[in-house]
Amino acid sequence: MMNNLNRIILKQGKEKSVLRRHPWIFSGAIARKEQQLHDGDVVEVYGSQGDYLATGFYHNNTIAVRIFSFNQCLPDHKFWQGKLKDAIDYRKSLSLPNFTTNMFRLINGEGDGFSGLVVDMFDSHVVMQFHSMGMYNIRDILIDNIKNLIPNVKAIYIKNAIENVDSFQDGWVFGTPDERIIASENGVRFVVDVENGQKTGFFLDQRDSRALVGTLSEGRNVLNMFCYSGGFSLYALKNGAKHVDSVDISRKAISLVDENVDLLGKEYSDKHKSHCEDVFAFLDKMPDDYYDLIVLDPPAFAKHHRVKEQGIKGYRNINKKAMEKIKHGGFLFTFSCSQAVGRDDFQTAIFSAAAISGKEVRIVQHLQQSPDHPINIYHPEGEYLKGLLLQVR
Repeated sequence: MMNNLNRIILKQGKEKSVLRRHPWIFSGAIARKEQQLHDGDVVEVYGSQGDYLATGFYHNNTIAVRIFSFNQCLPDHKFWQGKLKDAIDYRKSLSLPNFTTNMFRLINGEGDGFSGLVVDMFDSHVVMQFHSMGMYNIRDILIDNIKNLIPNVKAIYIKNAIENVDSFQDGWVFGTPDERIIASENGVRFVVDVENGQKTGFFLDQRDSRALVGTLSEGRNVLNMFCYSGGFSLYALKNGAKHVDSVDISRKAISLVDENVDLLGKEYSDKHKSHCEDVFAFLDKMPDDYYDLIVLDPPAFAKHHRVKEQGIKGYRNINKKAMEKIKHGGFLFTFSCSQAVGRDDFQTAIFSAAAISGKEVRIVQHLQQSPDHPINIYHPEGEYLKGLLLQVR
């Protein structure tokens, strides 16, 4: 197939990761570029012997090429339509959306073959978050295909998450959004702040873990740390928690929690209290043996490998404190979303916390991102969310 696309030639021996279908090519693997390239250009990647390997988007960065095909192709409107249809069909196989859940991830970057793109659905509202110039450059094709393949889309919002690029503004690019966007997850309704909220407005990857918290909350005192908009808190309340405390340092987040509790129903307000304060300070002063269930879902403590050890120390310290404070026999849900901290690293940090606390701790269940966030088996970096359900005695 002759597409007259820009060509990149790899150094000898650097083809191995591509042959193993890893979707990233790092700048150090490139021997030469046959044309002058700009960020976002489509390139074909060739081995040192001139054999075709893959097609992707170029960016003058550490990750130099984000691959979207390992077969020669013409990446036109029809090509992207086919990839989007595959992503939609996969969600349909998970029964998403359904009568109780209309908020879910539609495209999960490398897990769906769209390296550099995340798309979330909130009822009839779509949020597109771009992590590469290549994906941003084809935004009109993507938007057109979303509108055609998902006819009930009311409005589309785009967000920029591309490093060192401030050339485009976040905003609504199609339709008229609801004044207040409300979507449902397992029958629990949430207000979603698309424009000003973190990430796309809601952390959809924790859906299954939130449901599990709900099953264990009846009659228990629950503490939700780093609560953001109160996802875990609402599941606990709806499933019969005796009392729920939600803690976050962000005033904006706490306002969302209160709005969501009101949405759940006024009868739950007396069982819930929001705390706008530092989580570590709250842990220090909170009473011993009061909470039967604690959720620790912090932001990434280690966003880069150079601060990995510092991040691991952070996970160890906060979990040690929670283990010391939790009621005998209580359940601790603990998570890491640090891509630099692997599953084994995280579990070792929790082991250290248990040992220092002197408590008897059993692993009840390993936790991970919900299945609408699929992981490309050739891209283990996509398994960013690690979690453990522990019982502490």
